[in-house]
Amino acid sequence: MTTPFPFTAVVGQDDLRLALLLNAVSPAVGGVLVRGEKGTAKSTAVRALSALLPEVAVVPGCRFSCDPAAPDPSCPDGPHEPGPGTSRASRMVELPVGASEDRLVGALDIERALAEGVKAFEPGLLADAHRGILYVDEVNLLHDHLVDLLLDAAAMGASYVEREGVSVRHASKFLLVGTMNPEEGELRPQLLDRFGLTVEVAASREPDQRVEVVRRRLAYDDDPAGFAARWAAEEAAVQQRIVAARELLPSVRLGDGALRQIAATCAAFEVDGMRADIVMARTATALAAWAGRTDVLAEDVRQAALLALPHRRRRNPFDAPGLDEDKLDETLEEFSGSGDSGDDDEPDPDGPGGGGQPPSEGPEQGDGGSGARPEEGEGGEPQTGGAGSGEQSAVRASEPFRTKVLSVPGLGDGAAGRRSRARTEHGRTTGARRPRGALTKLHLAATVQAAAPHQRARGRSGRGLVVRRDDLRQATREGREGNLVLFVVDASGSMAARQRMSAVKGAVLSLLLDAYQRRDKVGLVTFRGTAGEVALPPTSSVDAAAARLETLPTGGRTPLAAGLLRAHEVLRVERLRDPARRALVVVVTDGRATGGPEPVALAGRAARLFAAEGVASVVVDCESGPVRLGLAGQLAGELGGTAVTLDELRADSIAGLVKDVQRRAA
Repeated sequence: MTTPFPFTAVVGQDDLRLALLLNAVSPAVGGVLVRGEKGTAKSTAVRALSALLPEVAVVPGCRFSCDPAAPDPSCPDGPHEPGPGTSRASRMVELPVGASEDRLVGALDIERALAEGVKAFEPGLLADAHRGILYVDEVNLLHDHLVDLLLDAAAMGASYVEREGVSVRHASKFLLVGTMNPEEGELRPQLLDRFGLTVEVAASREPDQRVEVVRRRLAYDDDPAGFAARWAAEEAAVQQRIVAARELLPSVRLGDGALRQIAATCAAFEVDGMRADIVMARTATALAAWAGRTDVLAEDVRQAALLALPHRRRRNPFDAPGLDEDKLDETLEEFSGSGDSGDDDEPDPDGPGGGGQPPSEGPEQGDGGSGARPEEGEGGEPQTGGAGSGEQSAVRASEPFRTKVLSVPGLGDGAAGRRSRARTEHGRTTGARRPRGALTKLHLAATVQAAAPHQRARGRSGRGLVVRRDDLRQATREGREGNLVLFVVDASGSMAARQRMSAVKGAVLSLLLDAYQRRDKVGLVTFRGTAGEVALPPTSSVDAAAARLETLPTGGRTPLAAGLLRAHEVLRVERLRDPARRALVVVVTDGRATGGPEPVALAGRAARLFAAEGVASVVVDCESGPVRLGLAGQLAGELGGTAVTLDELRADSIAGLVKDVQRRAA
């Protein structure tokens, strides 16, 4: 067995370690979501936590880790007779991003269930994680149907497996820990709210600390067992402190004053629902127990707010996470006069979490380098752009608006999502087929129909149906898939009017919000000057696309053909990486083409490449003024798609556009 990296040997990351330890003290806090860039010890710290958790008592031979003091009456391995249990180490179960539903919830032997009436059940990861840790690395990339199962289990503390009327239930209470890199896409709001606490982590910029990180990692890689032995005393001390805090936890008093501060803070930051209040109360109580106190103080409430509220304040994926600490301090001060919380007692400085110390501030996430530049006057000094034309500074996007669905015609087989029709494992049943591999969704009527003609030949004598594996039929289902939405945006001089470009960016930002909600991948190609440029390769991070869009400058000639050809190349490469994911190309332009010989004819030939391959496309016509040439409409015809004016798009009139796209493909 691989020796884990010691928890106490992790350099820095005080917020991360404190959040994990608070959940070890009080699992009712609700888990931790760790957000941060690559290589910041997220997975290392989570895996190291399991070694610190106290052992758990289990019923001997129970595959579902029932507590001998209070066994689950519905346990599939039960009923359990009263008696002494055995102790084992707490488990950390890892859920792979590509796991199947059966691997997560368990598998039921349908053949034996139909033929013998026996519930032959093989437990899944939710059973293994009961009374332990369920760890999901890259949780933001988890398939939607697995997310739904996790939500159900986390809410009910139990897992249900249903197969055509045959059901199995078992307890599944676990500490949910997830890690994610925000650059790879955001998390669904429903799952985001299920995590009690969230922590932002980043690599230190201090050379001495970075040196120490490298030194410890190299020492661990050279001799894992020896390195762990050198930290054994620190590990044992933290483990003992967790045990002591757990024993103290029931004695911690959460007074009315602290409760009023919690309620006032959640109200001041306008968080949705009441889960934030409950999580803050549990976190503040755990902080007091971790510090060895029986009273919740103001600093406990403050620390709890910094851990429990930032991820609950985000209204859309483009909002920067974080909390206004000045506003937090003002709220706590305003509601501090009950005597239940005060500043007289010093927090315990011992231990990895530093007791109730507030976390150090992370890197600023507000107006950073990727934010919008201050707007300059239209007469500002231009910089030299492509093809000898002036380049204007970036303008802010107008306010985004809600759009209706843009979908790809036909029936796909892509990753689960919410945009276009597709054959999926979940959705409405449309037919039956022989299973390819393991049976996951039984079509009962088709199975019975296949088995019925052979009953006499198989010697059936009783009431039960004699079923063979060849009789089983898999239900075929239709649901929704996520697509690749590739934006091709004209950033040339003809689009450079500030008011028009602001409206264009607002429209694209609105479609990006829609792509986030529908679990799409997005890409961004721009063209101006003499060439097309891939501003953002296809990614699941729509906020990265929004950041690139916000800083997009304009100016120069209009190499429409170059932009289309670059987009065509992006689609070609993406088909090799993800052949099942269908694309929707959204071209945002006024249709003009300049530069080089026969630019309009070249653009037409480039557009016909998309039409020949059946790529779904939409042209957002940005032409303005009293005289309109209709070039965008001609481009849409060459693409085999549909054109919609910018005004129609902003008026939320996109429904007709979708119908036109579907009619053309029919």
